Amino acid sequence: MTVEKTVLVFGATGQQGGAVARALRSTGWRVRALVREPASEKAKALEATGVELYRGDFTNAASIETAMSGVYGVFSVQPSSGQGAAYGVTDEEEVRYGKTIADIAVKHGIRHFVYTSAAAAGKGATGLGHFDSKTEIEEHIRGLPIRSTIVRPAAFMEMLMLPGMGLDQGTFSFFMRPDQSMQFIAADDIGKIVASTFADPERFAGQTIEIAGDEVTGSGMQETLSRAAGRAIAYSRFPDSLLEQDAFLGRLAELVDDGRCAGAADIGALRRNFGALTTLDAWLSGPGKPLLDAALQAQDAPVALR
Repeated sequence: MTVEKTVLVFGATGQQGGAVARALRSTGWRVRALVREPASEKAKALEATGVELYRGDFTNAASIETAMSGVYGVFSVQPSSGQGAAYGVTDEEEVRYGKTIADIAVKHGIRHFVYTSAAAAGKGATGLGHFDSKTEIEEHIRGLPIRSTIVRPAAFMEMLMLPGMGLDQGTFSFFMRPDQSMQFIAADDIGKIVASTFADPERFAGQTIEIAGDEVTGSGMQETLSRAAGRAIAYSRFPDSLLEQDAFLGRLAELVDDGRCAGAADIGALRRNFGALTTLDAWLSGPGKPLLDAALQAQDAPVALR
């Protein structure tokens, strides 16, 4: 019975993995987590919720083997170069980690493997390694003899509250033009959707699911943020001078313009399949309110989207 209800969650001290661990625990699953430092504050907080900790990391295949032994399912997410230098992960390392975890899952007879990718993956080469790496991992998983589901989250709502967007100055800048739509998802909704796929594997096996909870234009972002902040917030797309100066941001803007980073989820179908999902309005007045309050008061640093 323990095996039937146990999922090994990678990245459980991070946003996606943490949301998945919480959602699985709330629906009766046992959860294991591979953590680098079991004595860390985040790991201890996980353990306090009933998550079983296994010491190890992506570079240690033996530790992954030990943690995966005897579990029913695996949720796979890896750090990526797009998350910045603090993670110290190259695109080649991300691909190696993603493939290794999938291969070990096959070896251990895992009954359901769920991999989280990115909205821009699987839509042709992007020129940004942290998207193209996920396409490569996706293709590897599809070629394996394992029941799998791939989810492609849209941009995180949490990302909107990163430093450098201008909220403390009464402004907000992002990638959409005023009349251009972009999809977003709350991290907790990723957990909810992934937990639902584990609960109904026959229904979701073999699927690649684009996921988002809301779709907002630049003008809509201005209205939503102004309402949440209780004061006027003026929205504008990142200035062309910044996009020309910063090749990373410039390429992201191009991928929003051509649709690959704008999100391609059928939100209506997602709500029918997975229940209510969080709108940006609801997120800003609920789970995202502390982040919004901090962003409104903090002095902005340079844009930090990695």
